[in-house]
Amino acid sequence: MEVPFLDLKPQYRLIREEIEEKLKKIFESQQFILGEEGRQLEEEIAEYCQVQFAIGVSSGTDALLVSLMALDLEAGAAVVTTPFTFIATAGAPARLGLKIIFVDIEPLSFNLDVTQLAEKLSREINKAKIKAIIPVHLFGQMVEMKPLLELAQEYDLKVIEDAAQAIGAEYPHSKQFLRAGSGGELGILSFFPSKNLGGAGDGGMVLTSDLGLREKIISLRNHGAHQKYLHLRVGGNFRLDELQAAVLRV
Repeated sequence: MEVPFLDLKPQYRLIREEIEEKLKKIFESQQFILGEEGRQLEEEIAEYCQVQFAIGVSSGTDALLVSLMALDLEAGAAVVTTPFTFIATAGAPARLGLKIIFVDIEPLSFNLDVTQLAEKLSREINKAKIKAIIPVHLFGQMVEMKPLLELAQEYDLKVIEDAAQAIGAEYPHSKQFLRAGSGGELGILSFFPSKNLGGAGDGGMVLTSDLGLREKIISLRNHGAHQKYLHLRVGGNFRLDELQAAVLRV
């Protein structure tokens, strides 16, 4: 007997009618991009993840890419992350001409080892031009964020949390719980079907409480547009479509 590792069919059978009704309304409205479903999903995700803003994008990979673009890191600068992750975590900075420095994992959680991170930063912060850290929260478990954020503050580094596999995870911090994606300047989510919150295709979200970064990411996801046909910067086609947003809200 073959048992599939991932079987989404039972879930679909439970919510099929609601999904089909939502999709029917979108086809009738013909509002396929940047519509009401997307706006409501952004508001709901922002509230759930305890950030001021959430910006829907086309995938978790593009969420990483557009987050790095928004930080305006110079080509040749370095980003620290873990080798135990999906290739997009390193691929996104590589596409922008950034250097990737790996810090090994700790054996219990398989997440980035913050003790080794501290050692790496003390040795290489000046010669390697390290500008950012991308901690990856895996299997619903968060990296040790309190010491990581303290290191980021000490060395003046930006933090992009890769929470593609950890939406809703929490970490105790300053007498409260920190939600995955809310501790750094930016956080990212993936809505690939196999993720904790999965859609019916590709989709992602950028999390931030920085208004300036929010405005820049909104521009970057739409080819750098400030308004229609007026482009302030080079961006890309990174928008989350209404069909995915509707499915994710069911």
